Amino acid sequence: MVLTGGKPMPTGHATGGTGPARSRERFLQGEPVEAGVRTSILSSWQRSRSLGLSPDQADLPFRDDFDRDARIVRAAVPVLDRLQARFAGSKMNISVADASGTVLLRRFGEASLARSLPAFQRVPGFVFAERVAGTNGIGLALAERQLIRVHGAEHFAERSQRSACRALPVRDPLSGRIEGVLCFGYPSSTEDPELAITLRKAAQAIERRLLRQSSARERALLRAYLDTGAATSAGLHHTVGVDELALELHPRDRAVLTEKAAELISRGQRAAAVVSLFDGRRVTLVSRPMRSGSGVEGVAIEAVLPGPAPREPLAVPTQVDVTPGGSGRLAVVTAVPPPRFVAAAAAPGRLPVATLARHLPDIAHGPFGTVGRGGVADDHPDAPPRARGLVMVGEPRVGTYALAARRRLELLSEASARIGTTLDVRRTAQELAETAVPRLADFVTIDLPEAVLRGEESADPRTDLHRTVVHGISDDLPFSPVGKQVDFGPTTPQIRCLTSGQAVLEPDLKAAAGWLAQDPEHTERLLTQVHSLIAVPLVARGVILGIASFYRAQDPAPFGDDDRSLGLELASRAALSIDNARRYTRERTMVLTLQRSLLPHDLPVQDAVEIAHRYLPAESDVGGDWYDVIPLSGTRIGLFVGDVVGHGMLSAATMGQLRTAARSFAELDFPPDEVLTHLDNLVGRLDREEPAAGAGVIGATCLYAVYDPTSQQCTMARAGHPPPALVRPDGTVSFPDLPAGPPLGLGGLPFESAEIHLPEGSRLLLYTDGLIEDRQRDVDVVLDQLRGALAHPEQTPEQTCQTVLETVAPAHPCDDIALLVARTHALDPRRIAAWDLPADPARVSEVRASALRQLADWGLDEAAFAAELMLSELVTNAIRHGAGPIRVRLLHGRTLICEVSDASNTAPHLRRAASTDEGGRGLFLVAQLAQSWGTRYLPEGKVIWAECGLDAA
Repeated sequence: MVLTGGKPMPTGHATGGTGPARSRERFLQGEPVEAGVRTSILSSWQRSRSLGLSPDQADLPFRDDFDRDARIVRAAVPVLDRLQARFAGSKMNISVADASGTVLLRRFGEASLARSLPAFQRVPGFVFAERVAGTNGIGLALAERQLIRVHGAEHFAERSQRSACRALPVRDPLSGRIEGVLCFGYPSSTEDPELAITLRKAAQAIERRLLRQSSARERALLRAYLDTGAATSAGLHHTVGVDELALELHPRDRAVLTEKAAELISRGQRAAAVVSLFDGRRVTLVSRPMRSGSGVEGVAIEAVLPGPAPREPLAVPTQVDVTPGGSGRLAVVTAVPPPRFVAAAAAPGRLPVATLARHLPDIAHGPFGTVGRGGVADDHPDAPPRARGLVMVGEPRVGTYALAARRRLELLSEASARIGTTLDVRRTAQELAETAVPRLADFVTIDLPEAVLRGEESADPRTDLHRTVVHGISDDLPFSPVGKQVDFGPTTPQIRCLTSGQAVLEPDLKAAAGWLAQDPEHTERLLTQVHSLIAVPLVARGVILGIASFYRAQDPAPFGDDDRSLGLELASRAALSIDNARRYTRERTMVLTLQRSLLPHDLPVQDAVEIAHRYLPAESDVGGDWYDVIPLSGTRIGLFVGDVVGHGMLSAATMGQLRTAARSFAELDFPPDEVLTHLDNLVGRLDREEPAAGAGVIGATCLYAVYDPTSQQCTMARAGHPPPALVRPDGTVSFPDLPAGPPLGLGGLPFESAEIHLPEGSRLLLYTDGLIEDRQRDVDVVLDQLRGALAHPEQTPEQTCQTVLETVAPAHPCDDIALLVARTHALDPRRIAAWDLPADPARVSEVRASALRQLADWGLDEAAFAAELMLSELVTNAIRHGAGPIRVRLLHGRTLICEVSDASNTAPHLRRAASTDEGGRGLFLVAQLAQSWGTRYLPEGKVIWAECGLDAA
């Protein structure tokens, strides 16, 4: 047991024992390592091997020119002295290295330990960066930029197999940059969980001392400003805060002045800027370079506010407080009530031009205006200055940090508005890239799995990445093009990022092991143009969706930890939007699949009309638009177009129910107005049932047209639906004025139908309201466009559909669009035969003989036997059970249709006749001989029809 600071340190389980040792042995032999070693350690091993390092390498680079008086050395010495006292008597090796991995300080818990260790473990100056030393505590802490632990066999080098260490980066509180690494080394047989807590507290103590160093420099600058007498040379103003100077300053003005002061400090030279305040006043900010007695160089920012003279002179306080702004912020000066004031040397409220000119010997140009020698803004040449006071002091580099911090906040605010404006995965990824360039990076690539682009989850995003976005300040860099599958090597920052789920920063790509393996075909050219990389995983709700890579090219400054944090924040926001888009894409794909499965796949073969159709889903969501084409008896054809109110799964499912019901009602040969009445009742029932499930009100519109090629008449009725467009054979376009019935589901009102004559070659366009109704367009203008698109009689229905979608449909439809174009044909009168006869059984034989002669003329001798039997039965039933007059009609189309009509509404019923029954077998015989048969009702009477093939036996 080893004593740590007078306390026993328990001997824990040696994680560097057989498990990691076997894994390391397999790794060095080139075998795959799947378990038994942590991801960060395995990644470091892979980088070490790709750099050509040998585990047997004994020597480390040594530098004798390291800065022994560096900032981190001055901040760390007292902390390391306290740690040495705490770990007195133990085998603890405490070290501090700089940001390059060079050890600057060493302390030992046991004095004799220094004499027994090899030189690289006891002498400052040795470099432990991962690229030269392999996997070790200091190098891995710099690579991972977080607290790490390396134990025993997890070290890459043989020389460190018996050691363990914990290391943590130490950051500058102002800039956030890594100043160095604090590392605890101890024997691998010893482990204490409390070491991590002690390490964090010690690193925080060093960081606080770094902050105090900056505060001391700021206080020295402020004292130098006061000692110069600049604040009292005018004799009328004192050192105040911005809000004291401006008197009840608006919060927005305070922020603008602070930002502008930080910008002037970051320039590090004499300058001035005129800032417009919220109430119309103008403040001139003047920057004065200065040097303290200790050699600290900085800038003081003074404010000059023109206006009426104050009643009392202002004076300089003898004491001031400097409040450090924390990470990335400047110190703001606030006044402390002084025991006495210095009397003004000039008239109250007036500052002689000659006095001010001493502070501004040259004309200075600021981004918000120009200040001349007199300190008076050019646009107010006669306005006298009211007061002058100190706003801020600081060093240029601190001002740069403050500006960078503010710009990062502005970028995050902008990202909230720019990223996620649509529910499209690719567009959201593009918005992330556009937001980051050029404010954060010069180039951005985003890689997503193909599954994510389809709306699914990827099983392993490391093996299924496709280049989705390439965006940057130019288009000439050889990144893999959009759409190409990207295969990253196992040691690349991208794979490390996906494996760990953490952002990976590579400030210098030339020293980044394995990075070039991601794009070997463009290695040399890519490396000459980009120099720094941040790889950030796109993680949302615990799922890795892909990866974003930020590159620096033109900007010579490498990425830092603040940049990594910013990239991670941007990626996190974008990932949530991408995941929302992915989920929406999945749901939309499901609804669209359901919608398309419920629409007709193959239109029926018929001769009444030539059909073309289109379905175009909305960009944002899928609705319930539908169409259908239904063959009816007597060579007629039924044409449906409908629209279920709303979007999503419910609308698509309701559309399926409505279309199925509409087809059923149509096949029962109900006229259009009756079909709509039945559909209205159905929607009303669904509306009463669905609220119980919380689905809300259901509504729908519909238009139903029945075209008869034997008479060229079309009967139409509509329920809240736009009227169709009719194109005559001569190209005349009209919109028939059909009776406008209410939408389906309201109930209580009858529907009316209208009959229109359609000459052969007419085109009928049925459509849903998504074609003509748009928030950005006037309906009358759209109808005129539709009229122009249809005024081409030579076009086929397919060409008509395409023309309408290209010229009339909105570019980004917010509602579904369903189109159905039908060009009419007429049945040749020579293929129609009809006979009228009285209700006399003796006339049946005459009709039968006439029909046989007609079939012979048509060349349908093979169908004559079946037709003769069907006609005999149908005519006999009409004479016995119906009422005159009786009409017989034969239609020769794709099939042979026999129709018998009478004035009675009594319908025949098929039944099974008993062996003792004398009748009842006629309809059974008709059903056996015909392909189909049925009854169609007329305004007066009915038609019984039977259809058989042309080659029927």
